[in-house]
Parts: sequence; structure tokens; C-alpha cells
Amino acid sequence: MTGPLIVEDTGAVRLLTLNRPSARNALGGVLITALYRALCAADADDGVRVAVITGSDPAFCAGVDLKEAARDGEAYFRRYETEDCIGQVTLMHKPVIGAVNGATFTGGLEIALGCDFLVASERAVFADTHARVGVLPGGGMTARLPQLVGSGNARRMSLTGEVVDAERALRMGLVTEVVAHERLRARAMELAAAVAEVPVETLLPLKQMYTEGGAGTVGAALAVEKAIARRHRPDIAALERRRVAVTERNRRQITGG
Repeated sequence: MTGPLIVEDTGAVRLLTLNRPSARNALGGVLITALYRALCAADADDGVRVAVITGSDPAFCAGVDLKEAARDGEAYFRRYETEDCIGQVTLMHKPVIGAVNGATFTGGLEIALGCDFLVASERAVFADTHARVGVLPGGGMTARLPQLVGSGNARRMSLTGEVVDAERALRMGLVTEVVAHERLRARAMELAAAVAEVPVETLLPLKQMYTEGGAGTVGAALAVEKAIARRHRPDIAALERRRVAVTERNRRQITGG
């Protein structure tokens, strides 16, 4: 039986596929653990030079599994304290490419933002619905989104929760390329293979330059985000009701219905 995360190697490229399609690849407890451990393993494996993260259709990642959060309460959120799969993406010493195949919301968007760059399917859509469901971001949203799309666009996305399609995401600078859906995985693997050709003694310090070069402002923003999020825990009892309302709202935005 296929698990919640599919791990495949092609040469020096490791492809990680979030595989809970019926839940839109939401971060259930088992997937949190699997993704965190797979990222750590890829970073520690000398045979891996580049990681690619994607999702099983129809979504990339819906973020926090609000059904599990509503059921398990604080226990759900405590998992991220020891197995922070979202934060681990940004801690990778090796390059990470995001192949965004579909809906990318809240924590899923934070996973995408942790990647070095993103390639998107024409079907990809992005939204920060943290505020809509009554949860504050804690995985780097307010630190990293403004760097890519500018302060105004970032605040607009977070405050309105509106859905951004692939072409607009490209214009905003959120993604680097939009391709036909059926070409997405192949294109991401092509780019990863090109990155993997760089000698490792150059590749790793080059990534380090980009990571640490912006650490001053990003690091401070991350500290502020985490501190405020800890002081304002979500209303667990209301999560499921809000999830249903936001899901319907997103459906209308995407379909125009």
C-alpha cells in the first residue's frame, strides 16, 4: 500500500510526493512525520544533491489538516515542535525545488515558500487562508512571502485570503515558470538535474550564500511571527466550521461559480 509520502530517486535528484490526494495532501500527523524525516534523510544522504517537492493531483498541499486539528486540539500543533516539516524545508543545506501542481494553501504555501524556487502547473492556485480559519501563520509566511511578491501583495493575500492563479503568481514573482500540467514533473526534474550537475563543493556554499545573505531581515521577521503566533493560539472548537466555509469560498473563487 502506498503511504502518505512517495520517495523516488533519479540520479542525484530525490523526488518527494505528498500523497494524500483525498485530503488535498493536507498535513495529517503521519504525513508531517514522513515529510520531516524524508527531508532530513535527503539532506544527510551524500548521493542526493537536489530535492523536488510536489503533490499527488489535484493539490500540492492544503496545509494544516484542520479536521485532525479540530479532533486532536493542541496535540496536533505540538507535533510541529519536534517534527517541523514546514520549517525543515528552509533548513535544507541542499537546493529544494517546488513543483506546484495544484492548490497550495496556508501551510502548503509556507512549504512552497521554503523552496529555493518554484515551477508551477497552469492549474496551480495559491492562497494564504490562515486568517480566514482563525490560525496565525507560524511557518514563515510573513517573513518570506513579502520577499517574493512585495509587501503590498503579501499583505493583500494574507488579509483577504484571495486565490491567486498561476499566471498572476508568475507576474508577482511567486513562481519562476508556468508550464502545461502534464509537463510539470518532467520540467522540475530537468531543472533539478541541471542543478545537480554543479560540483557539490560549489553547490552547497552557493545555496548557503543565498540562505544566509538574507538571514538578517528574514530571521528577525521569523522570530516576530513565531512569538506572536505562540501568544495567540487558535480557537480549536471553531476550526472545522471555518474550514468548511473557507473551502466553499475557495471553490467559488477558483470556478467562478
